[in-house]
Amino acid sequence: MKTASVKERLESLRKVMKKNGVSAYYINTADFHNSEYVSDYFKVREFFSGFTGSNGSLLVMQEEAGLWTDGRYFVQAEKELSGTGIDLYRMGEEGVPTIEEFIEEKLGEGDIFAFDGRTVTASKGKKFRKIAKRKGFELEIKKDLSEDIFERPAFPLSSAEVLDDSLTGESALSKIKRLRERLGKEGAYSTFISSVDDIMWLFNIRGNDVTFNPVLMSYAYITLETAYLFIQKAAVTDELKAAMDKASVLIKDYDEVNKFLKNEDFSRGDVLLDPNEVNYVSYRRIKKKAEIIEMRNPTADMKAVKNETEKANMRKIYLKDSVQLTRFIKEILDNTGRVSMTEMSVSDRLEEYRREIPEFRDLSFTTISAYAANAAMMHYAPSNENPVEIKAEHMLLVDSGGQYNGGTTDVTRTIVMGELTEEEKRCFTLTACSMLNLLNVKFLYGCTGRNLDIIARERMWNEGMDYKCGTGHGIGYILNVHEGPQNIRWKAVENEAVLEEGMAVSDEPGVYKAGKFGIRTENILLVKKGVHTDDGQFMEFENLTMVPIDDKGIDRSIMTERELSYYIAYQTEVCAALKDCLTKEEYDWVRKYAGIA
Repeated sequence: MKTASVKERLESLRKVMKKNGVSAYYINTADFHNSEYVSDYFKVREFFSGFTGSNGSLLVMQEEAGLWTDGRYFVQAEKELSGTGIDLYRMGEEGVPTIEEFIEEKLGEGDIFAFDGRTVTASKGKKFRKIAKRKGFELEIKKDLSEDIFERPAFPLSSAEVLDDSLTGESALSKIKRLRERLGKEGAYSTFISSVDDIMWLFNIRGNDVTFNPVLMSYAYITLETAYLFIQKAAVTDELKAAMDKASVLIKDYDEVNKFLKNEDFSRGDVLLDPNEVNYVSYRRIKKKAEIIEMRNPTADMKAVKNETEKANMRKIYLKDSVQLTRFIKEILDNTGRVSMTEMSVSDRLEEYRREIPEFRDLSFTTISAYAANAAMMHYAPSNENPVEIKAEHMLLVDSGGQYNGGTTDVTRTIVMGELTEEEKRCFTLTACSMLNLLNVKFLYGCTGRNLDIIARERMWNEGMDYKCGTGHGIGYILNVHEGPQNIRWKAVENEAVLEEGMAVSDEPGVYKAGKFGIRTENILLVKKGVHTDDGQFMEFENLTMVPIDDKGIDRSIMTERELSYYIAYQTEVCAALKDCLTKEEYDWVRKYAGIA
């Protein structure tokens, strides 16, 4: 049977919209829990647009359609939307309206704006409602108009796994106690949590319901006296029952949550919830009966600060992960010109290397193996359908990571496959300098990532260059590879998080030249305390990533004296860390590759 094209799918959707009197239909990229990566069950936006990136929102009207995405995906989206009739709106670019601005201009009296309120956050839903009131159009939040067009696969389901205290460093009972203390300080009686990574962290459990994220589809409701975990019946194991009983947590069926919210007596006190995480339907159910304290989940702040057990495990895992990536790089370069290799084959080979690590669970995201001009697409994904051969020329960018019992890794290295142009070498060097400048910064406690972004970006900005993404994101622990609330970016965000000791962040500046090349160097850093003086507590970073930078891409002549010292110190540190993990042949190669032999 012929697969319908994107144009045909949109036409089918428009017919359903017309039948229901809907003027505009909004489809975002999310599940019921605002997860970054979603299972096939929730890939509605991808189905109707053909755009495969992890972040994007589609707005469909009778005469036009638009897709909004961020700078990581501009090149990819332009390619994938070609011929679909969908306009690309480059978020954050000058003159490009937001979705909110777009619907405010386009919709008015008599129109109906629809979306599935289970997949839209409360904060976004409230913005839409304000616009609707201002412009006089109606909102429809409970209709899934894709239902008869998009054939959904099975709802994600896996068995619950309970983590041992040797991995978590703190019991679920202790975490719940700390959460209740936070509720008391905020004047709340209870909290409703729908972000699954927060729930997994709180109860020390894991699963495999969301691609790359070891989580379970779940909700949690915690009061000052009682704790509830809503989880699919088939996911419950005897081990989970015993662990939750020990932590005084009541297990309820996942599908009961809506009924629970309708019937629960919220009269004993305010409910704390995060409007940027809880979906709009759940928010409105609670809002009808309770006073709400809107703020970031306290669990997000607690989870972000890794304890001593977690930090110790992360150091071990990052070293093991770095060893395997280094061996992979050596193999790729040894085989260049001798063995046929494609972007996909080297991606698969790297996964094989990681699977040799005993603690390996899964990848932490789809490996970006991007050769030559493909690397200009920040979140490019290789495929067997369109194989790209790797030759002894240009550069190969590999952004990859793994989920382990002991940590979640994320690392990017750009491998020099042949002679570079002067422009390529300059950009490669600037990228390395940017990463190393941030790695070595000292800063006063109280700084957020916005205070530090310029440390990495200054070298680029002085050249009239920029990368269309943040410099860094938080990293989870056996959880999401992208974790808040900490980040490193120059644009202001609401309720920015102070960088606390124990937080993990990425450091990943890059240069992306569409149609030419892409370069990124990414390390993961732990925030730690530095010196304490009369001027206060100073902070710094501990480097976790022990993978050398390809010295063939470095032009020392454009480095400042300080940058050169940072570079030599880093390459020396990496070689020392790897020495006892490698054979003599591998170690001798690493020193030469790092330029310190």
